[in-house]
Amino acid sequence: QVQVEESGGGLVQVGGSLRLSCKVRGNIFSIETMVWYRQAPGKLRELVASITSGGTTTYADSVKGRSTISRDNSKHTMDLRMDSLKTEDTAVYYCNAAGVRRTWSVSDYWGQGTQVTVSS
Repeated sequence: QVQVEESGGGLVQVGGSLRLSCKVRGNIFSIETMVWYRQAPGKLRELVASITSGGTTTYADSVKGRSTISRDNSKHTMDLRMDSLKTEDTAVYYCNAAGVRRTWSVSDYWGQGTQVTVSS
């Protein structure tokens, strides 16, 4: 069984920083791409940042230049550091593990989400 666990959310002041972490647990050989999504109230879920197993990264325009995504392939973990936080960063942040290779399957998995609230 595969479990995706997010941590690091909470209440942050405008202009502050936070680090979100994601760990994928289970009997896993590899994970192709790890992705952070977020969903604000009344809005669609959107991609925030992603990183492939080879280290290729992508960022949404809204967070580009103030966010850094990283991962440890051996530990199946991923971090997202966000600086200069804005109230519009308030959302539930979800970790997605895409292309998780196990003995007999390749599948995608989602975490339960972690709330980030940016307060002025």
